[in-house]
Amino acid sequence: MSLAEHLTVVRHPLVQHKLTLMRDRDTPTAVFRQLLREISQLLAYEITGQLAMTTRRIETPVQPMDAPALDGRKLALVSILRAGNGMLDGMLELIPSARVGFVGLYRDEETLKPVQYYCKLPTELGERLVIAVDPMLATGNSSVAAIDLLKEQGATDIRFLCLLAAPEGVERMRQAHPDVHIVTAALDERLDDKGYIVPGLGDAGDRMFGTK
Repeated sequence: MSLAEHLTVVRHPLVQHKLTLMRDRDTPTAVFRQLLREISQLLAYEITGQLAMTTRRIETPVQPMDAPALDGRKLALVSILRAGNGMLDGMLELIPSARVGFVGLYRDEETLKPVQYYCKLPTELGERLVIAVDPMLATGNSSVAAIDLLKEQGATDIRFLCLLAAPEGVERMRQAHPDVHIVTAALDERLDDKGYIVPGLGDAGDRMFGTK
């Protein structure tokens, strides 16, 4: 699978403008959080563009019609804690009926490897489109571990949504899970020696929650 088949970069002007505001280190926490909610809605619009459809009979004020409607089980949104929660709010405004799960992972700062501390997922994942969300796809280790867990629980149709991606993280995901399509607002230059995306926007969780 080529990179183009594995990755979609959303270049919509509103997405790119909001991302620039989020990158600015002087953007305060409250504004950063609001921008993340807004940009998450726009990215969710992109990643759900191929949902299965059917029709159902309804009565408009004028006449009956067979109207388009979503088909199949309600999709599942899975937040990779903690920063993934910042993307959930905006996505749930767009898809309020979605089922929600959480995978708790933190990055060991010495090894850069993920350590799992929590996992709570919706039922019947094998019958749902599952969208895993995490603002940053850096080394890819945590994302790969989260997708591993989803597949162990039966998920087969998985997509990954992030705000920023590094080439190293995209390649790591492509090697581990070539069937999982990635949607992001930007593919940045590289990782630094601490595993942070460059130019990036810093630590998304810290900026979202006002912590260090």
